[in-house]
Amino acid sequence: MSEFANEIAKDAGERMRAAVEHAQGQFATVRTGRATPALVEKLRVDYYGTDVPLQQLAGFAVPEARILLIQPYDKSALGAIDKALQMSDLGINPGNDGDKLRLVFPPLTAERRKELVRVVKNMAEDGRIAVRNLRRSARQDLDAMKKDGDLSEDELVRYEKQLDASTATTVAAIDVAFKAKEAELLEV
Repeated sequence: MSEFANEIAKDAGERMRAAVEHAQGQFATVRTGRATPALVEKLRVDYYGTDVPLQQLAGFAVPEARILLIQPYDKSALGAIDKALQMSDLGINPGNDGDKLRLVFPPLTAERRKELVRVVKNMAEDGRIAVRNLRRSARQDLDAMKKDGDLSEDELVRYEKQLDASTATTVAAIDVAFKAKEAELLEV
């Protein structure tokens, strides 16, 4: 049993788990009609000439299901945050009371919900493709080891089965996350 082959399989598994986390993070950025800080926290704000993620400049609160309050830690950043929100693809103009920003999310139309489901479906497919590419890369490494004589045929088959099981588990996790996001989007 090759230690290097174990490392290949372990690395592929870790990268697959990271792909699931990435897909879930992508899903969180899709607006569902509910207010959530995940929609804006990664938004880049020009703060004194530097692009900074909004989560480093402000705190978030959700007092009601459709309202997101953004309170800057530094009041002088309020204008820059306001501008970044207006320039974003959210399609919502923030209400500025001089102290904090208020985003009011309108209810989604049925057509918009279906469009967002398609967007999330594409994100899920991108995640599945990333997982399959990781499996392919690991298999190529294992095949190279077998070709070099560092791995027997039986070991290769065992590692390939292990990779296939990891791939199936990871793809299933992405599918579960997609189904949850789809249900959340279609909920009225």
